[in-house]
Order: sequence, then C-alpha cells, then structure tokens
Amino acid sequence: MVMRIQCVVVDAHDCPKLARFWAEALGWRVTYEDDHQSVVEPPEGSPEVDVAPDLLFVKVLDDKMAKNRLHLDLRPADDVKWTVLADPEGNEFCVLPPLEPESI
Repeated sequence: MVMRIQCVVVDAHDCPKLARFWAEALGWRVTYEDDHQSVVEPPEGSPEVDVAPDLLFVKVLDDKMAKNRLHLDLRPADDVKWTVLADPEGNEFCVLPPLEPESI
C-alpha cells in the first residue's frame, strides 16, 4: 500500500494567527479556522494541490520552550539568499536560494 502525506501537524498556541501567517507566506489559503485548529491548503488550481500536504495547526496549552515544533525549508521563486526567519510563535524556518533551472 502506497500512502501520501495528507497534512503536517504543527502545535500552536494561537492556531488562527499562525494559519494566517503561513497562508500569506506561502500564497495559500486558510480553509478552516477555530480556536482549537486551523487548516492551510494550496489554492485551487495550483500544481501544489495534489502534491503538497496541508498544514494543520493544533492548539496546545504549553508555550515553545526550546526546540521548534516544526522546521520548514522554503525555496522562493525570486533571488533571495539563504536566511533564517521565525513565525509569530518563534519557530524558526529557512528561506533557501532558488534552484537553478538545470537542477529542477
């Protein structure tokens, strides 16, 4: 049996806030939102729809204490150098340089 990843689950203190942050950062959309969980998905018609897993933010009461609850490496379409940023709850993520066309 072959499976695919349906969603990546992220522990969050404020699910709606993190969902809106990641939706804007990725150009995706929030498809479900309440105080206990929020879902972010690629936009309809996007080539990512059948490939990329959804992001599911699940409410936890404890704050981030040390290690990230999630670490993503993102690759932009434009000429951005590698850098480390953080989401509103302090989870670090990396923005990598774009792939060269011949390596795609």
